[in-house]
Amino acid sequence: MKAEPLKILVAEDNLKLRKSIISGLEESGKIRSVFDCDSGEETIRYCLEEDTDVLLLDVRLAGKLNGIETIIAIRKEFPRKPVVIYSIQDSDEYFRTFRSSGILSHYAYVRKSNYLLPQMVVPLIRLAYDGKSFIDPEIESRVTEVREKDENSPLAVLEPNERSVAEMLAKGFSNEQIAQHFGFKDKRTISRINGQIYSAWGLNETNSDEKVARTRAALIVLSNRFLEWDVDEKIFYRNSSGDRIPWTPNIDYRS
Repeated sequence: MKAEPLKILVAEDNLKLRKSIISGLEESGKIRSVFDCDSGEETIRYCLEEDTDVLLLDVRLAGKLNGIETIIAIRKEFPRKPVVIYSIQDSDEYFRTFRSSGILSHYAYVRKSNYLLPQMVVPLIRLAYDGKSFIDPEIESRVTEVREKDENSPLAVLEPNERSVAEMLAKGFSNEQIAQHFGFKDKRTISRINGQIYSAWGLNETNSDEKVARTRAALIVLSNRFLEWDVDEKIFYRNSSGDRIPWTPNIDYRS
C-alpha cells in the first residue's frame, strides 16, 4: 500500500466547487492534487504527459466529452486507471454510456449529493487505487433501469441499418431523403427496409396501408415502446407482467 499521499487529478466544471473539493481532500493529508481542470480534453492531455494515481471526475464537464467518455479514452492508454466518478445528473444517456463502457474495476461511481464530503470521498479514492469497485445503490438502480429499458426497446430488435432508418422515419424524412442521407441510389431500398421494420414490429399483419404503418412506426420510435392497436384503434403497450396499459402521446395542445 502506498504510504505517501495519493496524487489526484480533479476534473469539475464548477471552479468554486473544484477548489473546495481539492482543499477538503488535501486537508485529510492523504491526497495531493497535482492538476485540476474543467474538461475531459484537458484531463486526457495531462494524463498522456504526466503521472497521477487516481482521477476524480464529474460526469458533466466542459468541452465535448463527459466524465465517463473521458475515462474510457484514458483507459485505452492506461488500462484500469483508478477513477472516482460522481454526478448529480440523472440522464439516461450517462447511465447508458457507463453501462457500455466496460469499466469493471478500479472505480467508484456515486451521486454527488450522497458522497462528496471529503471524509467520504477519500475512502473511495483509496478503494479505486487498490483495484476495487463501488457503485452508489441509487446509480446502480438507474443503470439497471436503463439496461432493462434498452433491452425491451423496439429498436433493440432491429438491425443497425434498420434502426437508423427507423429513427429518420420518426423525424419525418421521406424515403427519398433517407436514401440520399445514407447514399442509396434507389429509394426503393428504403421501402424494403421499412417493410422489414414493420414486420419486426408487427405492423404489417393487421393493415395494408403503408402510410398507417409508417405513422405507427414513428410513434413506436418516439415512445420507445412496443405499441399495439386494438380493433377500436386504441393504443396500448404491455408492462413486464403482460398487462395492457393504455398509451397516449404526451402532447401539449395549448397555443
